[in-house]
This record gives sequence, structure tokens and C-alpha cells, in this order.
Amino acid sequence: QVQLVESGGGLVQPGGSLRLSCDASISIFMINTVAWYRQAPGKQREFVAAITSGGSTSYADSVKGRFTISGDNAKHTVYLQMNSLKPEDSAVYYCKATRLGEETWGRGTQVTVSS
Repeated sequence: QVQLVESGGGLVQPGGSLRLSCDASISIFMINTVAWYRQAPGKQREFVAAITSGGSTSYADSVKGRFTISGDNAKHTVYLQMNSLKPEDSAVYYCKATRLGEETWGRGTQVTVSS
């Protein structure tokens, strides 16, 4: 089973940037899709962005043009570059891997956007 570890969260001011990392225990080429989700207090977990093993990407409308998902297979890592952050982007961000029909989640990393 794939293991995932997220990192890179923290406190940032509105308009700032953060880069989240999702480190996988296997080559990301062996994972069908790696996706980022987020969950704010009192809200449901929501999709943020995804990348397939073929390099195709998709984004939630709320982050298009501000967030970029990318992969580095040499490091077994998927990144989420977040720019122009807003207070409403504050949440715990989770990484999810889908491989051979099975889903694996990481434990999440907290992102707080506040002045």
C-alpha cells in the first residue's frame, strides 16, 4: 500500500505563497492519480487539484490560476504551489493516492492564511 506524507504547511499572510509537498513511498509513475484535498473546520473535505501518472492536471474552480500541481518522480513527490493565498484557503490539506482502485490518504498539513 502506498504511504503518503504531507509537509510545507504553515501560517502565511493574505497574498502570500506556500508550496506543499506530498512524499510517496513509491514512484509517482506507479500511482494512477495523486490529488490534493482540503478541509476547513465545520466544512466537508473538498477537491483542490489532481495530477495523473500521464501528467494531466485538473483544478477546482476556486483555485484555478492561483495553484499549480506538479510531480517530481525522482523524488517521489507531488507538489502544490499555492500563490495569491486568501483567508478562505485556510484548511488542513490532504494528499490522496489512487492506485489499482485503492485510495490512500496522508495525515494532512495545516495551512493558515491570516494577517
